[in-house]
Amino acid sequence: MLMIRFQRIGRTNDPAFRIVLLEKSRAAKAGSITEQLGTYNPRSKALTIDEVRVKEWIAKGAQLTGSIHNLLITKGIIEGKKINVLGRKTPIEKEKTEEVKAVPVVETPTEAEVVAEALLVTETPAVEVEEEAAPAA
Repeated sequence: MLMIRFQRIGRTNDPAFRIVLLEKSRAAKAGSITEQLGTYNPRSKALTIDEVRVKEWIAKGAQLTGSIHNLLITKGIIEGKKINVLGRKTPIEKEKTEEVKAVPVVETPTEAEVVAEALLVTETPAVEVEEEAAPAA
């Protein structure tokens, strides 16, 4: 499957990207691209892109990465909704409620029940001790 994605170029701490078309399984750094479609500099927001070729490749079935998709929507080249390319920090509420339902409910005894049980355990059978009569002097 063909993908339209970024290929990083530029110096350390000064990123710049080519927008390239290549096989999905190939690494972008490998250099074996099918076609270069444009460039993008995120610092200056400079974008040069061949809109006609991008639309042709999309029509032929090439997939876009999330970042490229959002960039093309921002520049007005394609229409649609943006994709969230950042991961979620918290799970969705539905997942939370399902997890709570799955946890078994453990009954905790009330304070009175704990005290009553403790008394039953500590009570020892009463042994009556016969008092011996004191010897008469």
